[in-house]
Amino acid sequence: MNAGKEFLFFFSALGAFNGLVLSAYFLFFTRKKYLANYFLGALLFALSIRIGKSVLFYFDGHLPKIYLQIGLSACFFIGPCLYFFIKSSLVQAQIVPKSWKWCFVGLIAFVLIVGAMFPYESRPDLWNAYFANAIYVQWFVFLVATGILLKGRLKKLFSKEERLKTSETWLFTVFFGNIIVFLFYFLALVRVSFSSYIIGAVVFSFILYLIIFILLYRNKTDDLFSLSPNKYSGKKVNDQDASILLVRLDKMMMEKQVYKDPDLKLNDLSKGIQISGHQLSQLLNDNLGKNFTTFVNEFRIQEACKIISSNDQLTLESVGYDVGFNSKSTFFAAFKKIKGTTPAVYQQRFREGYIAVSTDL
Repeated sequence: MNAGKEFLFFFSALGAFNGLVLSAYFLFFTRKKYLANYFLGALLFALSIRIGKSVLFYFDGHLPKIYLQIGLSACFFIGPCLYFFIKSSLVQAQIVPKSWKWCFVGLIAFVLIVGAMFPYESRPDLWNAYFANAIYVQWFVFLVATGILLKGRLKKLFSKEERLKTSETWLFTVFFGNIIVFLFYFLALVRVSFSSYIIGAVVFSFILYLIIFILLYRNKTDDLFSLSPNKYSGKKVNDQDASILLVRLDKMMMEKQVYKDPDLKLNDLSKGIQISGHQLSQLLNDNLGKNFTTFVNEFRIQEACKIISSNDQLTLESVGYDVGFNSKSTFFAAFKKIKGTTPAVYQQRFREGYIAVSTDL
């Protein structure tokens, strides 16, 4: 290779390698675990595999066909990863909905089954004539769907009154970067004279280095990944998110019995269900009509009632400590507030048969 080709190979190959490194960063090493980070990491991984295949094939036409198959198969995941990255960023999703999971399960199953039945090595005609076209159609459909998600914010690009937030600028950088990469690969697919696969790899490398520059230049990056850190501030959590979060919260309380920890804090509980402390507080207030202390104390009192009804040899003070209260006075006060009577009266009534065994709140 001459010096120009050597530089071209180095720049584009290094871009693919750095894409893999950056994808690992978003998937495993970010300090704050936004769901969008995982989709961005998966997006960069799929793109890097596709770019790596292009670079190797451009400079080595005798590349084993399995690499071509892997590179093309990776394209099936670029569009979905981009779409779910943007969507999870816009809605500030903390949990992957089942429909999203099934989408990826279906894609993985499709790629593996088709790849096994029609390997590139023996059926290059199918891959070049049909599968490649299907890949780019699917990629294009997801680009359009992603553009629809961003439609409301696209207006800000041409508005003098509204300015884009930093996070919105970040989303547009990723979105338009994908459009440019797709465009050059599509032009190469339809054999436009001035285009080739290597240009797509070079464009990807350029955009990737721009992203890396943004990450290294900024001292603070949290605002890049969160459109609104206080997503639920001033409004109720939507029913779908609330139901998912409350199920996870109840499961955590019942199975792990974290309420028995006398030092349990709001942030400790929120981390367990992967939302912020503010979001958990908002969730409890808007959907259950209670604050964090009341929510936890209800579980403690429910457990205390079970203990009292099954073992009258324990002192009431020890029962309070067993269920998570750090003093007798707080246990008695919380018990009276929730049950309408003191633990001693409750215990006496139970012994006399006035209280049913059920301890439901």
